[in-house]
Amino acid sequence: MTTPTNRPADDGADWFRIPAQAQAQAQAPAPASGDDGRGTPDDTAFLGVGPLGSGADAFGDPGPVRPGAHAGGPARPGYGADGYGGGRAAAGRGTAPGAYDTDPFGSGPASTGPMSNGPGPMSTRPAGDGPARNGDPFGDPFGDPFGAPAAHGAGALVADEPDVRRAAAGDTGTTTVPEPTGAVPRARHKAPVAGGPAPAAARPGRDRYLDLLRAIALLRVIVYHIFGWAWLTVLFPSMGVMFALAGSLMARSLSRPAWGVIRGRVRRLLPPMWAFSLTVVPVMLYLGWKPLKEEGLWWFAKLATYIFPIGAPPYPWHSGSQSGLLEDTWAVQAAGPLWYIRAYLWFVIASPLLLWAFRKLPWATLLAPLGLTAIVGSGLIKIPGETGNAITDFAVYGSCWVLGFAHNEGLFQKVPRYISVSMSALIMAFGLWWASGHLGPDGWDLNDIPLAQATWSFGFCVILLQYSPSWKELPGKLAGWDTLVTLANNRAVTIYLWHNLLIMATIPIIDLLWKIPGVWPTYSGYLESAYTVLMLIVVFPLIGLMIMAVGWLEDVAAKRKPRLWPNGAPKKARRSQ
Repeated sequence: MTTPTNRPADDGADWFRIPAQAQAQAQAPAPASGDDGRGTPDDTAFLGVGPLGSGADAFGDPGPVRPGAHAGGPARPGYGADGYGGGRAAAGRGTAPGAYDTDPFGSGPASTGPMSNGPGPMSTRPAGDGPARNGDPFGDPFGDPFGAPAAHGAGALVADEPDVRRAAAGDTGTTTVPEPTGAVPRARHKAPVAGGPAPAAARPGRDRYLDLLRAIALLRVIVYHIFGWAWLTVLFPSMGVMFALAGSLMARSLSRPAWGVIRGRVRRLLPPMWAFSLTVVPVMLYLGWKPLKEEGLWWFAKLATYIFPIGAPPYPWHSGSQSGLLEDTWAVQAAGPLWYIRAYLWFVIASPLLLWAFRKLPWATLLAPLGLTAIVGSGLIKIPGETGNAITDFAVYGSCWVLGFAHNEGLFQKVPRYISVSMSALIMAFGLWWASGHLGPDGWDLNDIPLAQATWSFGFCVILLQYSPSWKELPGKLAGWDTLVTLANNRAVTIYLWHNLLIMATIPIIDLLWKIPGVWPTYSGYLESAYTVLMLIVVFPLIGLMIMAVGWLEDVAAKRKPRLWPNGAPKKARRSQ
């Protein structure tokens, strides 16, 4: 990693004035400024997307979607008395009337909480109405979920601003290079030819390493929600990774006025969320949800969180029937992921203050959220209700967010790599040790163990960012996945918002197999054993259809031309396919 600098990347506009006796001069070619189809670096700041939690977990992750009984056929695998799998109560975020007491954290019979591991953040652009530059996943709405500018080591450079200031002051940007007496000078750059075209400014590149991490995080969330493998939360803590990426991009963007940055991220987040809300809420009401009867007029205030996600939105614990097109827990699964949007929004709002504190007291600000997690996430102090959920989320992932500040500010440059990696390994070991003594209903699922989640995610992110290679292109065999990585980053918000509902939608589609003559009962056993695999296969085409149906709203929110399938492939190649 190289030490970050305030000097913009060489864009071909800086020239060296060569003495008149220079015999040969060569002009450095200006880098191409065309769009590579991946979107601007500031386009992708949304996603730190996290999976829905499971069981009565302190994180409220509704957990993996498990098939339940279908109408007119044999019971699908994993169907328990709760209609969810294994008989355990499903959990989610928000208000589920009658399902638990006033503490959504786990004191009632079916507690809910936020989801936990997911990707991150979507495409963002800087605040204001200008063209997108480089950003975090949701504008960042979630940190640059879709492509951050290529960073030099600890952080991406802020391009253009020094040159703009020089031009305003009348500085031509030329520099005289002193030459030894009697020596024939060699031209490093040729002075611009009078009347010739001005060199094109280089566009900031995207860090494909960060893009790859976001895509992996999104994939891990989808797989976790289908299979429910607890070890995935240890293998790759998606939520922590996405918060760290979002924090780094947020710190970079705060070189501009804070209010404009916050406004830009909120603007990029809301239209995709409104489309989701306009689909889900009417279906809940149609299927019998009567929030006015259950909660009174106060429900209208809660409903506003579907419009502006300052809090976790309400939804019914049961909607429809177990034998309907979707299982009666579909609302929990569909609306559960919205807790992350609330958490992300609060991190964005708090970032100017957090960044100020980090620059004053970096180590205290970095480690303070871990200390807070040790208090509110270990059961030492219990804060009931949605307030407790919000504080716990902030504490668990706060150090990852501030870790993004450290990455952007170059703090890693000041600490020898062997020390940072060794200390991270010790913190992660502590997290596993703590988890071993506090296993939840799903064993080693870190979504159920806040302190273990916080420490493991923190150490994991330190190592990922310490070794960040800042790729401009995916290397080797990874290059074959370039278009999918680009698509996932450009549509991270859409994928995150809709993926769990689409997982539920695979169930009635797969159930059609039982209606094929000869399948029942001869092959029904094979289908039941392969049910989750079939869900994984079917969900990706559904996600693709949803990207084409509503994904363009992310472009509208970013004030870009709407794109149907923004996978970065050259237009000529697309026509030939």
